[in-house]
Amino acid sequence: MNEILINNQNVLIKEYEGKRVITFKDIDMVHNRPEGTARKRFNDNKKHFIEGEDYFKVKCSEVRPFFGQTLPNGFNPKADVTLMTESGYLMLAKSLTDDLSWDVQRKLVNDYFTVKEVQSTFSGLSPQLQLLINIETQQKQQQKEIENVNTRLDNMVDVISLDKNSWRKDSQHLISKIATKIGGFECMKNVYQEVFKLVEERAGVALGTRLTNKRNRMAGEGVCKSKRDRFTKIDIIAEDKKLIEIYVAIVKEMAVKYGVC
Repeated sequence: MNEILINNQNVLIKEYEGKRVITFKDIDMVHNRPEGTARKRFNDNKKHFIEGEDYFKVKCSEVRPFFGQTLPNGFNPKADVTLMTESGYLMLAKSLTDDLSWDVQRKLVNDYFTVKEVQSTFSGLSPQLQLLINIETQQKQQQKEIENVNTRLDNMVDVISLDKNSWRKDSQHLISKIATKIGGFECMKNVYQEVFKLVEERAGVALGTRLTNKRNRMAGEGVCKSKRDRFTKIDIIAEDKKLIEIYVAIVKEMAVKYGVC
């Protein structure tokens, strides 16, 4: 149904940005007011209306798809049109207080602005159709569960493959996934800090001190500053097999902790 009968007048159903809307011409028509009355009342009180909430201001040509195949009679495609939402209409209708207006307001709110949903409840369907819907729902749920399991298996492979032979590259990959999971690439530094802290606690070492001492020795050996600056805590760990084992174990534990496996 494209029209609704209000006060013996057929009102074309119009929607814009997901909301039922009505024009000044519609309001004048159903309230039996001279054309231009609603527009004047709106302009006189425009400061009280919020654009985008109480009304929309658009070109007639832009609202063609929302009004159906043709624009309502009297609309100039190049002109602006004001579309009133339910809240805007009710505010505008405050100035229309005769007995007819109260009756029209009630009908517009109940019959026009309130979208009537078609009741097609599951219980009202035939047993055969209910069965088909249940089967389809179960299949979709099973497919989703399979996809979740596959994702977890892929992540577990990443964790299991993290060993002392490829630990550096693989751990960086896992740490990147952890950072992405908890907030994005910018969290990478925080993840590394947590890893290094746990390594220090478990191994009883101070990676920062070791790094400073290493850089000092490199300086004494004549290594340039840029190369010394590129030497990191990961490089310190790489020089100690025990630290490598601890580091790898901690990265695996964190992968489980943050749910990337």
